[in-house]
Amino acid sequence: MVQHRSFIRVAGVLTVGIGALSLAACVNPSAKIATSLEGYGFQPAQSQCVGDRLEANLSLGQLQQLGRAAKASREGDTTPGRLTASDFIRVSSQVKDPKVPLEVGKAAAACGILSDPASPL
Repeated sequence: MVQHRSFIRVAGVLTVGIGALSLAACVNPSAKIATSLEGYGFQPAQSQCVGDRLEANLSLGQLQQLGRAAKASREGDTTPGRLTASDFIRVSSQVKDPKVPLEVGKAAAACGILSDPASPL
């Protein structure tokens, strides 16, 4: 039950951050992702790092797929809160493109999220 709630909560982060990517070409995906992650307890530097890496390594289409997966997994969430790196990676694995969870995992590792298991997302 707790794991399900965490999985759903990460969807909120991604829905807000990545869902906004489709608004216009001038939108800065990295900043949107970072802002959303900070709202869920990520440190600002880690949030920006993850946002920068995802923007650099995933296409807009891949980011949009990630946002849709996050939105779908969020349905029914009544208890938003802090998230873990594993929740973030689990949501990304719902995207059928294997590059998406790979890049999310690489970003989490490179940005120091995986080295601190208690670190929220």
